[in-house]
Amino acid sequence: NSHFSNLIHPRKNLRGIKSTAVPNIDGSLNIEDDDEDDIVDLATNSLLNKLIRQSLVESSHRVEVLQKDPSSPLYSVKTFEELRLKEELLKGIYAMGFNRPSKIQEMALPMMLAHPPQNLIAQSQSGTGKTAAFVLAMLSRVNALELFPQCLCLAPTYELALQTGRVVERMGKFCVDVQVMYAIRGNRIPRGAEVTKQIIIGTPGTVLDWCFKRKLIDLAKIRVFVLDEADVMIDTQGFSDQSIRIQRALPSECQMLLFSATFEDSVWQFAERIIPDPNVIKLRKEELTLNNIRQYYVLCEDRKDKYQALCNIYGGITIGQAIIFCQTRRNAKWLTVEMMQDGHQVSLLSGELTVEQRASIIQRFRDGKEKVLITTNVCARGIDVKQVTIVVNFDLPVNQAKEPDYETYLHRIGRTGRFGKKGLAFNMIEVDKLPLLMKIQDHFNSSIKQLDPEDMDEIEKIEY
Repeated sequence: NSHFSNLIHPRKNLRGIKSTAVPNIDGSLNIEDDDEDDIVDLATNSLLNKLIRQSLVESSHRVEVLQKDPSSPLYSVKTFEELRLKEELLKGIYAMGFNRPSKIQEMALPMMLAHPPQNLIAQSQSGTGKTAAFVLAMLSRVNALELFPQCLCLAPTYELALQTGRVVERMGKFCVDVQVMYAIRGNRIPRGAEVTKQIIIGTPGTVLDWCFKRKLIDLAKIRVFVLDEADVMIDTQGFSDQSIRIQRALPSECQMLLFSATFEDSVWQFAERIIPDPNVIKLRKEELTLNNIRQYYVLCEDRKDKYQALCNIYGGITIGQAIIFCQTRRNAKWLTVEMMQDGHQVSLLSGELTVEQRASIIQRFRDGKEKVLITTNVCARGIDVKQVTIVVNFDLPVNQAKEPDYETYLHRIGRTGRFGKKGLAFNMIEVDKLPLLMKIQDHFNSSIKQLDPEDMDEIEKIEY
């Protein structure tokens, strides 16, 4: 019952400024991958958020509940005691540091723990206590005396499966004889062996194999089925079909729970196919806005010119913490080296780092150990650092057609004006990129003022 930590990628140099360039036969360097845009991988981002949100984040979203039977009373709870849990479960919850239910748990737990069981589709971000909620549902329905799989949780990657497993083990610390097993690539079960653990957490492909080919799991005996990270699942080739095959073999009395951070139409269609007669919990979206953010642009010749302008701005105004976005790893690495050589405390976050390394870098930045975070798009969304007062676009975000990427611009700039604070955004652009910036200005119907980086008086007048 180990965590298979050896399956997680080997750790790389934590500060990660080493080049991934590969020498060619003629001795020249091939740095193609550094010149390409860093792609944001949904599963990786989800795991990253889990790692850096170890404590609960109080969501500012409004919770909306759509009941399967609108005439039945809607219960919510303010304490865990109201749920009449087994004593050992209550002890496990408190041992994890949960004192009272989060906003989403207040609504979800009474539904998830109801008798007879109710199905649920819920929208929930990392850090809202979602995993703890469905783990509580699984642990409360398990019979420790029965030695066969009774709860099944599907996750899109084995790292995410391990994260959920850790929550089960921590919350179930006082539940004697309840055990977890991981149906993930690399966990080989000897031929003829029986699976006696009650809670199975795994990825769709391996679970499918264990159920239908190896006959290790009898789906007819499953009482709780959880499909986590549905938006990541449908983004992964084959996972939605495999999940549906597993769900179709479950008994009608099995409780089915589905969670997703986002609910685009494709996620809704998948959720409705896989979860019959559900209650639904949705979060009203927190609107990212540019209203309380002052935006500027600086015209530059090249990246050296951009760096000089950045230094002038940096020297002219008081900065809490800043995030600087580059489009390619190559630019991000170059800028990191330049700033470090000039004595600035900076850290670099880019796609070739392992998730654990990224989490460590973000945590250091949150703790104020570095004042500047240089990153590619891997940091554009979901990561909240309250002290960030300035965002710099060292490169404007563009899509593959080289048109402005409006959504990424909003997510980058939006992080400085969060939590009702005022923020500043600086765009460093070459003259030929000016039309792109004007498109961004028109799209958001907002004002982006030109700033002369040589005019220190003008820079010093900028206040938050």
